[in-house]
Amino acid sequence: MGSVLAGFGFSLALIVAIGAQNAFVLRQGLRREHVLPVVAICAAADAALMTAGIAGLGAVLTDAPTLLTAVRWGGAAFLLGYAALAAHRALRPAALTPLDRPPATLRATMLACLAFTFLNPHVYLDTVVLLGTVAHHDPHPWPFGAGAATASLLWFAALGLGARRLAPLLARPASWRIVDGTIAAIMAVLGVSLVLG
Repeated sequence: MGSVLAGFGFSLALIVAIGAQNAFVLRQGLRREHVLPVVAICAAADAALMTAGIAGLGAVLTDAPTLLTAVRWGGAAFLLGYAALAAHRALRPAALTPLDRPPATLRATMLACLAFTFLNPHVYLDTVVLLGTVAHHDPHPWPFGAGAATASLLWFAALGLGARRLAPLLARPASWRIVDGTIAAIMAVLGVSLVLG
């Protein structure tokens, strides 16, 4: 049980920080758009990557700097592109009421979610390399991983489904200007950090 709790706490420490994936889940939750599939994709991806890390993929990735570089540049391009879209929404009043426009298709949303997950090198560093390494220092690495995956599932569910409670506060265009401006800033900072990193 101690290993499960250790994995749970370690995973929360890694994923609670606002990043590209969390910002996307929050936005989907605020829009009430395909929230459960987004939560499921994020949690399943984290569980799969954590499993790969505990199984030893982290050591392989650290020995493949070319692969990590390719993922870093692809992730930077994606994040900067999304930052530009969010900034555009924040600057154009007609685009500030996301509940008034037709929802994105499930397919488009799932593809965006997969991109935020797998084009972000920080995801690999956190789940595969860092968590995989820490799990191997625990006497029970697989229960540690189970605790970590549980924390991920609960976090994404709380973020996506809990965002609905914020919807009344975000009914005004000015509120969405702040949300989209914040998302644009986060994505831009992460994208630039990948370029410079």
